[in-house]
Amino acid sequence: MLTPKLINREAPITSQKQLIDYLAAGARPEAEWGIGAEMEKLVLDARTGAAAEFSRIEALIEALAKTGSWRELRESSRLVGLQGEHSSITIEPGGQLELSGQLCADLFCNCSDFSKHIVNAVEACRKLDLVLLGLGTQPFSCLDEIEWAPKARYEIMGPYMLKTGDMGQRMMKQSAGLQVNLDFSDEADCMRKLRLAQCLAPLLYGLFANSPLLDGKPSGFLSTRGEIWSRTDPDRTGLLPFLDNPDAGFSDYVEYALDVPMYFIVRDGIYLDLTRNRFRFRDFLEKGHAGQHATIADWDLHLSTLFPEVRLRPHVEVRCADSLPSQLILTVAALLKGLMYDRESFQAAWDECRLDTLDEVRDSCRKAWRLGLRAPWKDGTLQGLARTCLGLARDGLDRQQVQRGQERSESCFLDGLDDLIEGGQTLAEQLLQNWHGDRQEKFKKLVGHCGFFDVAKNRSDDDCAHAQFSARD
Repeated sequence: MLTPKLINREAPITSQKQLIDYLAAGARPEAEWGIGAEMEKLVLDARTGAAAEFSRIEALIEALAKTGSWRELRESSRLVGLQGEHSSITIEPGGQLELSGQLCADLFCNCSDFSKHIVNAVEACRKLDLVLLGLGTQPFSCLDEIEWAPKARYEIMGPYMLKTGDMGQRMMKQSAGLQVNLDFSDEADCMRKLRLAQCLAPLLYGLFANSPLLDGKPSGFLSTRGEIWSRTDPDRTGLLPFLDNPDAGFSDYVEYALDVPMYFIVRDGIYLDLTRNRFRFRDFLEKGHAGQHATIADWDLHLSTLFPEVRLRPHVEVRCADSLPSQLILTVAALLKGLMYDRESFQAAWDECRLDTLDEVRDSCRKAWRLGLRAPWKDGTLQGLARTCLGLARDGLDRQQVQRGQERSESCFLDGLDDLIEGGQTLAEQLLQNWHGDRQEKFKKLVGHCGFFDVAKNRSDDDCAHAQFSARD
């Protein structure tokens, strides 16, 4: 995510108002709203399906570095990522490959950005005997079989995760997801979007459930990733408690973040471990640490270590969806853009999705992890809610086309959801139906289910449902 312009990152923090102002600086006029997306992919050995060793992932990044104007990101001489003008390629703790795409005016721009990356990544993987999967959890490799990416931050986070829950390291090394970034116009609009996004969490988990495997066998969940996150760290995951307050604002998010224990700060490129004794950002702000005092850069870094279902960085970031096959990646962003950026669809979605308490939202998420679209929702199921929200999102995107004078409606990016919703079976259930045979047979079916290919490379851009990830000049 981008730091708001005109914010001095090295400025010392002297009052909480600066923390509030940092969030408020993320506001943009409605005419300038954009859409951003981040996708994580599993990188596996193409012969065995095991998680790839970091040396091979590093070779993949080296190959991607030659495909554009990238600046190499290194730690202790190891290549751990690439930074572009508008996007970045990074490596998650277990070697998951993430593209943080540029903030775009529309989904066609996102599509172009993602498609070029996918074509380049698939070609590089082919030469390195690797394969990319859009799957929410590692299918075969156990926790201890996955190499840690050599980043200093993970050397601090990894041991700390053992103190906060029983699945924190699984989250880091075995899971992969999708995030969507949304703009807001002011404080009230931001809070509205946070509330709706949080109430949409059960639907997003149920509709996009695609992680039924763990340690080589079915886990009992359709979104194992959702269950993993719930057992990672209660201080920084789950639901935002203050959203129950109709008068909540930026100050409430600041109060929430101030009380989350810190991982680290960075000084002169060195990560300083702050995980001892539950040292909160509030403590750092009041007392400092070892002669160091809080800066806006520290606040920005701290915000990046909070992992609720929806968060501010300072864009609104929605984090519920499992990693998905390439043809469905932008359906998550399309669904949210259609609901969030159109007033009529927003209000209708809020009426449909609103629950009375956080406990109800939390319970609905748990049921969605196990039951997918069959999970109960009010007087029906999540399938019915998905059908309704899909229609609202499509209408919202069609109206945005007219309002913005776009040549085409972005609603075509929702087309992949019709069959999924009407069939009533999540991707996870579809995978489990074919999960039989020996490991090689299972792996072959897995690649067919969610492997990344450049099969759309030569299709016409006029068919955006199929040309989502074609390479464009």
